[in-house]
Amino acid sequence: MLDEISAITNRLSVRETLDDRIDEAFDAMRMMGFEALIYDYTPTPCDIGGQVEIPSLLKLRNVPGDMYDYWCNREYFRIDPVQRLAMRTSVPFFWDYDPDVETRITRFLTDETKPVSDFLRQHGMLAGVTVPVHMPRGDYATVTGVRYGAQRDFMRDAMRVLADFNLLAQVFHEAAYELFDDTVLNGSGVRLTERERECLSYSSYGLSAKEISRIIDRSVPTVVMHLNSAARKLGAKNRTQAVVRATQCRLLERPPAL
Repeated sequence: MLDEISAITNRLSVRETLDDRIDEAFDAMRMMGFEALIYDYTPTPCDIGGQVEIPSLLKLRNVPGDMYDYWCNREYFRIDPVQRLAMRTSVPFFWDYDPDVETRITRFLTDETKPVSDFLRQHGMLAGVTVPVHMPRGDYATVTGVRYGAQRDFMRDAMRVLADFNLLAQVFHEAAYELFDDTVLNGSGVRLTERERECLSYSSYGLSAKEISRIIDRSVPTVVMHLNSAARKLGAKNRTQAVVRATQCRLLERPPAL
């Protein structure tokens, strides 16, 4: 399998777009017996209140046409049992929505998550394997392969290819990640100027506008202008909220002078 993964890695590298790389990975997954692909990326898994964030990227292959709408716009992603488990583990896992089959998602099957269960059962997306990918800065992705229909032998088949699927998922994610733009990486679509980010970063360490002005050699009104502009773009009511939202969106870096 290592030779096959090496070949897949090479094919991924020559694909120039994210969608082309996803298609390449999906072709490899189908050779392992999976019939659909779900790939998501979330810069910050949870908001300050602990609620699961909607992913900034959700790519689907061979799934019902309305799944994106349900998972993102109707926020099924927040109550998805597979996602709730994936946030808590870094180990690939098999899941099954057959009520007679107990898997690691069984404890997350509640009245709250029933809309997700109903949707998947209605469309025959009963079982699959998910690989959680947790990154150093806290961002998070999952790569999921799905098998349609109730097939008692799928768990056995999936377990046989679990290690290979995990390796494929990791290789694919690395290839996909390098093509992400700022809109995907910060999850908000907010674009701050370099000076706005700099001023907000210093503010996050408790510096006043006067102190920031001395460090960056700009006037106090100019610093205030940058801070206010950043807050407006972030939809923040004040500087403190702007810092919190910018941090959530991973827009801030440690200032070089601190």
